[in-house]
Amino acid sequence: MARDLTALGYRRIVIFLVSLVIVPTFLMLAVGVGLLLLGEVQANLLMGILVVALSGAATTGVILVWVFVRREANLSMLQSDFVSKVSHELKTPLTSIRLFAETLELRRGDVEAEDKCIRGLGRESARLQGLIDRLLDWGRMESGRREYVMRETDLRTVMEAALEAFESVRAGREVELNVDLPPESITVDADRGAIEDALFNLLTNSYKYGGRPPKVGLSVMVDGRFVRISVSDNGFGIPHTEHQRIFQKFYRVDDRLSREREGSGLGLAIVKHVMKAHRGRVEVQSSPGQGSVFSLVFPLRAV
Repeated sequence: MARDLTALGYRRIVIFLVSLVIVPTFLMLAVGVGLLLLGEVQANLLMGILVVALSGAATTGVILVWVFVRREANLSMLQSDFVSKVSHELKTPLTSIRLFAETLELRRGDVEAEDKCIRGLGRESARLQGLIDRLLDWGRMESGRREYVMRETDLRTVMEAALEAFESVRAGREVELNVDLPPESITVDADRGAIEDALFNLLTNSYKYGGRPPKVGLSVMVDGRFVRISVSDNGFGIPHTEHQRIFQKFYRVDDRLSREREGSGLGLAIVKHVMKAHRGRVEVQSSPGQGSVFSLVFPLRAV
């Protein structure tokens, strides 16, 4: 409802601009052109030049106002999406924490129930912390305050660390994991922590959006002057028309997935930002019904 009211307000501004500025401007332009073509007196020539100049200035002003109005409209909708999605994602772990706390209070002395609740509290607290950290990390990226410390980094150890972190995630349900680590070290100049987070993000996405049961693959390949780390899944796939949009912040291919599966909608946007900072790129190969393959492409370290 709030978004509809906002859209209505911007629509009224556009109508106002069209009726009071754009229409009179075109009329003035028509008069100026007519005076230039038909006028024989210097006064008419001067008047025509003046009207054309005023029309040009008015047109420029209208274009600038239109750009600012569209920018404010997009910002307003983005803020609305942010509040809605973040509130939803934060509400889920908070509700679970409250329920576990109430269960602990009601079932004091029941060792089995207490152990289960304590494990649940730890899990949901970590989940909440992860969401908050991701939001803060994206805020630093957007403001330009995210600093990357580039060092010589062995990609094999990065992959092993991401897989270790992924173990706690995939413990929730059965998943087929196929890993093809490189037989020897492959080094790149990178921020180790940022790359581990990006790779962990792709593994988590493949787990969440994979089939039933999910099949997740992790492999690495050297391609000329670049090295490619790929994460695959057996999910529903992504239409080609969405391949660019999925890297936009807060964007989901299907809103139903945002309700059924947890996530901030920032994961792939953060991955893209990280790879850009490493002079690399993130690629996606996917079609409906064919699953998806996301690849982190790095330039090899110069010897």
